Amino acid sequence: MTVLAAPSEAPAFELPRFGRLVRHAVPRVFEGMILPVAVFYVGMILSGITGGIVVAVAWVYGGVVWRLARRRAVPGAVLLAAGTVTVRAVLALLSGSAVIFFLQPTLGVFCASAGFLATARLRRPLAQRVAEDLVPLPEHVIERPVMRRFFARQSLVWGCAQFGNASLSLWLLLSQTIQTYLIVRTAAVAVLLSGAALLTLVDFRWCLRALQRDTSAGI
Repeated sequence: MTVLAAPSEAPAFELPRFGRLVRHAVPRVFEGMILPVAVFYVGMILSGITGGIVVAVAWVYGGVVWRLARRRAVPGAVLLAAGTVTVRAVLALLSGSAVIFFLQPTLGVFCASAGFLATARLRRPLAQRVAEDLVPLPEHVIERPVMRRFFARQSLVWGCAQFGNASLSLWLLLSQTIQTYLIVRTAAVAVLLSGAALLTLVDFRWCLRALQRDTSAGI
């Protein structure tokens, strides 16, 4: 466990061990990236494109019902996903094209990429906003110059990673079969984003060590 001493009376900041971070991330990657594709693919095999779309929508709403049944709060992101997938499904079924179903998320990734890249030089880049949502970073850590440079770098890293993700997804969607798109995109994006996440973790640990050296030196 990496511990960063804080100035004055602020609590120290601890970075969880790598294994704990992986155990935290893997179920979310599996639930958010792999299972939805697997569910759509199974539905498509059994009942064609329409079956895949219907099963994908049912999967999202099933998650909402499951949370409600367990008396758990439904995150706003899940409700937004449910509304979005409904609109995508209706448009795809009306047009008879599965491309429409997958096009909107791809365009959304392009927008995310632009957001990361456009804010890299701002005082509070998008990478910092995302990090604050995922990890409760203390204010005294965020405000240090080394961390500001970290967030600027990570906005560039994730902007480029998401641009590669969206570009590959769009090419596969427009040039390959839906089956090829699902399999190749899922594997390629998992590798791409895992690599970006590993770079982020290594960079973060380096920044914490730099902060510890500065603290020890009284800077």
